[in-house]
Amino acid sequence: MEQQGVVLIGHGGVPKDFPRELLKKWMDLHKKRPADQAPSQTEMDLENTLRSWPRTPENDPYQFGLEALAEQLRAQLANVELKTAYNEFCQPTIAQAVDALIASGVMNIVLLTTMVTPGGSHAEKEIPEEIRKLKEKYPAAHIDYAWPFDLHKVAEMMKDQIESFQPRA
Repeated sequence: MEQQGVVLIGHGGVPKDFPRELLKKWMDLHKKRPADQAPSQTEMDLENTLRSWPRTPENDPYQFGLEALAEQLRAQLANVELKTAYNEFCQPTIAQAVDALIASGVMNIVLLTTMVTPGGSHAEKEIPEEIRKLKEKYPAAHIDYAWPFDLHKVAEMMKDQIESFQPRA
């Protein structure tokens, strides 16, 4: 059986100790650039600085939370190579995670985002566009996007969580 890979995609967050003046400069460049225009070298350098900023549980609890979720998922998925990736602000990027799986010989890859509700630009537009580019780059690979989520199942999970906090009779 062919090895399967999974990329668990989180949103990503800005580390608490990232210099605010650099963040503002990057955001200004990012917001002013038309969507169909490639980023400038300055914008790409600032994004790389942000994504590669050293992370700790104190300065980026989100990243460590996603990694903890990934560990739980790894324990439940037999014979699956699981990588984490971030839509923005953190490394690895989605492309970097897929590149790593392909480099290790994994050609059957499922991408899964933690963004479970419909309507968001990341899950509905940005991630599918990234996947389109990856499919072009790796035509021999089988790359699936496990989205959208079944909202009934998401609601059941949330109901169970709510019920775990209700007083017992």
